[in-house]
Amino acid sequence: MDKPILVVDDEPEILVAVDTTLRMAGFDNIITINDARDVIRHMEREIPGLILLDLNMPHINGGRLLKIIRKTWPRIPVIVLTGTIEVDTAVQCMKIGALDYVVKPVEEDRLVAAVKQALAMDETGETGKKPLHQNLFAQIKNPAAFRHIITQDKKMHAIFHYVEAIAPSLQPVLICGETGVGKELIGQCIHTLSSRKGRLVVVNVAGLDDNVFSDTLFGHVPGAFTGADKARSGLIEAAAGGTLFLDEIGDLAMTSQVKLLRLLQEGDYLALGSDKTRHSDARIIASTNQDLWALEKQNKFRKDLIYRLSTHTLTLPPLRERLLDLPLLLDRFVCQAAVELEKPIPDIPKTLIEQMETYPFKGNIRELKSMVHDALSRYKKGPITADLFKGLDLTKKEDTPESTAPALETGNSLPTLKQASNILVEKAMEQADGNQSAAAKILGISQQALSKRLQKIRK
Repeated sequence: MDKPILVVDDEPEILVAVDTTLRMAGFDNIITINDARDVIRHMEREIPGLILLDLNMPHINGGRLLKIIRKTWPRIPVIVLTGTIEVDTAVQCMKIGALDYVVKPVEEDRLVAAVKQALAMDETGETGKKPLHQNLFAQIKNPAAFRHIITQDKKMHAIFHYVEAIAPSLQPVLICGETGVGKELIGQCIHTLSSRKGRLVVVNVAGLDDNVFSDTLFGHVPGAFTGADKARSGLIEAAAGGTLFLDEIGDLAMTSQVKLLRLLQEGDYLALGSDKTRHSDARIIASTNQDLWALEKQNKFRKDLIYRLSTHTLTLPPLRERLLDLPLLLDRFVCQAAVELEKPIPDIPKTLIEQMETYPFKGNIRELKSMVHDALSRYKKGPITADLFKGLDLTKKEDTPESTAPALETGNSLPTLKQASNILVEKAMEQADGNQSAAAKILGISQQALSKRLQKIRK
């Protein structure tokens, strides 16, 4: 099998016994973990095909860990390992979502039979219907490359296809999108799929003057400037045979843009203080949250550099245009924060998701993750509520007289019903930051109905 079997138990002798039994039965891709706190971190890097999970462990007990796994990775089969006196608990775990249980000390035939059954069910899909986002991933040739990106959005799915198509190319890639949408993650996906043997080297060029940029990227020779006693290789050399990711490229100084242009055109560069041309084979990926063409009109960015950077271009949608992903992201971040803060995993009420759908999220996914972590730091018990999220309660301004009354004022007389309707529609669109789906929820109407009203208003 391609995916590993993950065995989690705090007793070394149990790990050895299970590992030995499974290897003798022909399973060779086995990973053992003796600290429950490492499980989620490992699964963020590599998704297993099956988990064997001990119930009684320090730090995070197996029951709690099972809930995290079921919420975040619902299709991974889990077999619980339990002592004889814990069989009732094991049965309760099966109600939560465990596929089977094996009593310790482990009986070899029982263990092998349970593992074979679990893997067979996983391969035939009998464990349940695939969620939408997994169906989308089924069309991707290399889904493992995108495992760190949580999405069921069709726009993101189309981007994944594009990334797979351009990954083998040596040409530059320009990734556009607002702050916090995951531009660096996409850059990592491109590098992974390129199969380049070198490293992915990331450098944020924002705020670097020309000398610092040149030294950081190209390095220097001894005597290049005061204090330069030894030669220093730059990041472009560190990225040899790999990928150089230039973040916030829109903030690059004009003088530095000339040097970058030469690197892109010829692959050549000069270390500071040197007159000897060096050559780089690193693939260049750049990202920006700015409109480079608007900067070009302001004489802040070179037109020829834009053309060179944007051989392949993709734009990531903001979170407010990926509302289907909001529950998935919220659930993942809640689980992560609960584990990190050693708190119980709270239920997420539907009302919280609905309220978040009207929040602008100008910092996008990064802002959501920070908000969740901050909210969990104050969480104590029960469902997680909106009052724990700083700023989220501001999205309910429509409930207060101060916010609704001024919106309907059109002079000394009351507006007509048509005028009042138009005012409410415009206010809802403003509050939802232009997102029609979110604005429709505020108004209590369908998105189609809102779209028709907007067409009439804007004729």
